[in-house]
Amino acid sequence: MGRTSDAKQKILGAARSLIEGRGYSALGVAEICKAAGVPKGSFYYFFESKEALALAVVDAHWAAQKRDWIRALGGEAEPLRRLRRLFEETEAGQRAVQQGCGTVSGCLFGNLTLELSNQTEAVRERLQEIFEAQIDMVEAVIAEARERGDVTVTDTRRAARAVVAQLEGQVMFAKLYNDTDRLSPLWDNCRALLGTTGS
Repeated sequence: MGRTSDAKQKILGAARSLIEGRGYSALGVAEICKAAGVPKGSFYYFFESKEALALAVVDAHWAAQKRDWIRALGGEAEPLRRLRRLFEETEAGQRAVQQGCGTVSGCLFGNLTLELSNQTEAVRERLQEIFEAQIDMVEAVIAEARERGDVTVTDTRRAARAVVAQLEGQVMFAKLYNDTDRLSPLWDNCRALLGTTGS
């Protein structure tokens, strides 16, 4: 059991690295298996198709990212402080990747959205679910800030969509320009979107 599970994790890890570095469409099963150091037959033991692998990579990435988002947005700090922490941690994560490999990786979900949203319905639907879950999490924090009088927005759902879109867009620009400084305006832009009442 441990050996087969290990092979599956190797395939997932290799696929994620290759997708982040080169995208999904250009990858072949043989290349993924070679990078994972497993026989090609192992791939089809765990995944019925490359699309199934992409979904598994997305789910694994979201499971880890969701834990990070819950931690960043949770706790006893004021809601806007927690939202800012999410931005700061996103920026720190992108900087760490850039320092490690020389390039900004961007957001796996955003990258796949741009590449695959018109090619595979299953991946598109899963990405929609993930972005809606992110919006739910941000909306809960904005609603809390609104109750405290910290923001002036009236439609918390629309505001949460704008905040997530701002985050995703700035990460995309950081990737495009290979420059994590593109993430620096995130908090000021967010404050403007939300109509913050404090300094």
